[in-house]
Amino acid sequence: MLSDKAFTKDTLDLYLKELAKEFRKRNGKNTPAEVILIGGAAVVINYGFREMTYDMDAVINASSSMKEAINYVGDKFGLPNGWINDDFKNTSSYTDRIARFSTYYRTFSNVVTFRTVTAEYLVAMKMRSGREYKYDRSDIIGVLWDQKKRGKPLTLERIKQAVIDLYDSYDVIADDVKQFVEQAVKNGNYAELYARVRQMEIENKENLIEYQEEKPGVVSNDNLSDVLAALRKRKEQE
Repeated sequence: MLSDKAFTKDTLDLYLKELAKEFRKRNGKNTPAEVILIGGAAVVINYGFREMTYDMDAVINASSSMKEAINYVGDKFGLPNGWINDDFKNTSSYTDRIARFSTYYRTFSNVVTFRTVTAEYLVAMKMRSGREYKYDRSDIIGVLWDQKKRGKPLTLERIKQAVIDLYDSYDVIADDVKQFVEQAVKNGNYAELYARVRQMEIENKENLIEYQEEKPGVVSNDNLSDVLAALRKRKEQE
């Protein structure tokens, strides 16, 4: 779910702490839960190139009262319904192996453990999605950039292995996304590339919104890439 309220690392931690406290009130201290934060939330928690996210996607392993706790915290802080949710399970990026390759983040109220996805596994998941109109591709470059600055650069071999670990085969990744990542790793000029890719994503989103207003119902997952390419070409010719 896309929220109109941005989550920074500080506010994200506040909401997670409140969520754990409310879950414990409803379930007691002997019923643990686990929440794996993915996507934008994982980026904000683990890396410095993005200050905020509007997505709070997660893999939630908890009793049904977790949903009640989520709604309570949402009402308390004026967050939209489902401000943290597991709708991500319905996308192609989801795999039940995420938990195995996730990393520990924090435990609040001694009952809810929060985990995240980092480094090559976050890149692998972003590659599986590969959207050109959201943060997917700039997030990939951002993670590569941050890992390099930390002295722990990601190699293409590690990225490919992460894709295989999660999805069985590197072939599940679209060819254009493979080429994009492979060329980025080869060049290693992440700072310049990040700015360029992020600008492209912003322009793609604006073009897509404008096109959907002109021709509602035309765009689908099957033709999205072709539509974006045509819209970019049209803008260049104007």
